[in-house]
Amino acid sequence: MGLSAKDSVQLKETLQIAVVKCSERCLYQSAKWAAELLDSLPDLDVDALSETAGDQLHPIFAPNHDPAEAEREAQELGQYLLAKSYFDCKEFERCAAVFLPEPLLASLLGAAPNETQASKGKGKAKASSGFVSESALPNISQKSLFLALYAKVMAGEKHKDEDTEMIMGPQDSGAVINKQLVAVSRILSMWFAQRKDDEGDYPASQGFLEYLYGMVLAKEKNDNLALEYLMQSVHLFPWNWGSWLEITNLISRVEQLTKVARHLPQNIMSFIFHANAAVSLYQQNPELASSLNDLLSIFPTSSFLLTCKALLCYHSKDLFAAEQEFNKVLALHPQRLDSLDHYSNILYVLNRRPKLAFLAHLCSNIDKFRPESCVVIGNYYSLLSLHEKAVQYFRRALTLDRSCLSAWTLMGHEYVELKNTHAAIESYRRAVDVNRRDYRAWYGLGQTYEVLEMHSYALWYYKKAAGLRPWDSKMWQAVGSCLQKMGRDRDGIKALKRALLADSYYDSTAAASFSSAGAVDRMSQMDPEVLLQIASMHDRLDEEDEAKAYMELCLAQEEGAANAEETGPSSGSGLPLGESMALNDSPGSDAGGDGGDGGVGPDGSGTGVTFATSKARMWLAKYAMRAEDYDTANRLAMELCQDGVEVEEAKALMREARSRMELADMVEH
Repeated sequence: MGLSAKDSVQLKETLQIAVVKCSERCLYQSAKWAAELLDSLPDLDVDALSETAGDQLHPIFAPNHDPAEAEREAQELGQYLLAKSYFDCKEFERCAAVFLPEPLLASLLGAAPNETQASKGKGKAKASSGFVSESALPNISQKSLFLALYAKVMAGEKHKDEDTEMIMGPQDSGAVINKQLVAVSRILSMWFAQRKDDEGDYPASQGFLEYLYGMVLAKEKNDNLALEYLMQSVHLFPWNWGSWLEITNLISRVEQLTKVARHLPQNIMSFIFHANAAVSLYQQNPELASSLNDLLSIFPTSSFLLTCKALLCYHSKDLFAAEQEFNKVLALHPQRLDSLDHYSNILYVLNRRPKLAFLAHLCSNIDKFRPESCVVIGNYYSLLSLHEKAVQYFRRALTLDRSCLSAWTLMGHEYVELKNTHAAIESYRRAVDVNRRDYRAWYGLGQTYEVLEMHSYALWYYKKAAGLRPWDSKMWQAVGSCLQKMGRDRDGIKALKRALLADSYYDSTAAASFSSAGAVDRMSQMDPEVLLQIASMHDRLDEEDEAKAYMELCLAQEEGAANAEETGPSSGSGLPLGESMALNDSPGSDAGGDGGDGGVGPDGSGTGVTFATSKARMWLAKYAMRAEDYDTANRLAMELCQDGVEVEEAKALMREARSRMELADMVEH
């Protein structure tokens, strides 16, 4: 996927316009994102630039295409510069008052009930209302109105933070709201109602007020209407990354993403959005990896796209590849702190203590009061088992930004380590409030309730996590273990079989997407712990043939994949693995992360002797005794003596098997 010289010049100019337009409206994060993307474009050929440039005026300096808007902006230039300077100094109330003074706001909001009643009537009733008229709102430009209303929203967020209690304090229930949202929502609904013509259509807009209205509606939990306005915004001005992020936050399922994608503008921003949204939904497939590689061919040094690729590896459980991708981002952008909290999670799971120490030191030197820096330092203290210090830094991150998802989830993990289950549950709940797609928080809630032996609650939360990560074996293993403790062995078997399928799915996906040699070797290997649990539940259901087949399969994991395939369950051993996909009560990370603990050797050579395989060997030895296969029982008992697990019982079993064999020989002779 490449661009011609003309397309490259056009893309460059478009991104420059996006940076300027977003900066003018104080959308600094969107402006930064567009500027970073612009900077990642390769340098254009001088001849190509000269051919396309000529004597024409650069689009940045071109006047507004709407003459009425251009005239208003020219008239308001002095006021606009004053308001923007107030916003830059974080004097949000003064910024809003430049264009929307308090007396005007009071008169407008006082008329809001009339507007509400009029909006419920038919077209004629709405037209006759004195509220929706040309004099209802001040005749100012869209840019000035956006800046004033956005300043109101930011002032409300500032007051919300001031009114909120300390993190996890007695009054910190998460119930404090932004009191300016209602006023901003009403004014925007008035503005759109005022512009609507008799046929219900709107004249051309700049797209920013639609973005602001969608953002406010999303904060008010009016998701469907918010999505409608945000999609209008990206059609009108697709280069505002904030609009795309708001749409991403409103999408909770892959099916919803597919449905929304049909109604989006077809341009490069749609491809970037789709890749980012798919990564946010924990998707991993060769098509997504290919799409990211195509985008990186256009923006080869884009920190955002490289981070998406690293997170794709992370969600695919290829932690080594994820570490390498983050190393590349850090080498290209050593002062960039965005998403380094995810990098610290990977280093934590891989137990890279020196690297994590270096990363914590680097973040502290750049900006110790960024939430990402606090999370990285907290992870370092957690790796040192200094859990109180880790909690202190996670709380500091949340003091700086209460919507910092990583800090809520990781603080819950630390409270679990400190045996403070009530604080852990509250931390996980707050993480879910921030982002309901965070499977780690749902899984953490399940773990915490399981510690409290509240298995029904634990099962519900585990299922939520499994619904978000349907191909993660740990999720289904947790569901199966919980069902086992509740005595629901039949459902538990289905869940654990799905865990075995999930392992093979992740390994094959990693191999296809990233050509991981190790993944190919692991595809046929299974977790002996899961196999032992399945066999034990079959045993409790008095299904000895199925139990024996899975015990043999568990034992075969010591030798590796080839032996496992030869010793797998026969066609008569109960449900095949594929049928576990139909787990009837399915809905819709663990504290250590996504590191996987199946016990498979890194070279695909098998697990060697483990506690699970020794338990399986003991069961098979006893089964052989019941079946009067004393040679097999004696051999397995001798192996158990060498394993060093349950040696005394193994010796007794071996003596009994030998005595039975001697007795049988005496009877024969």
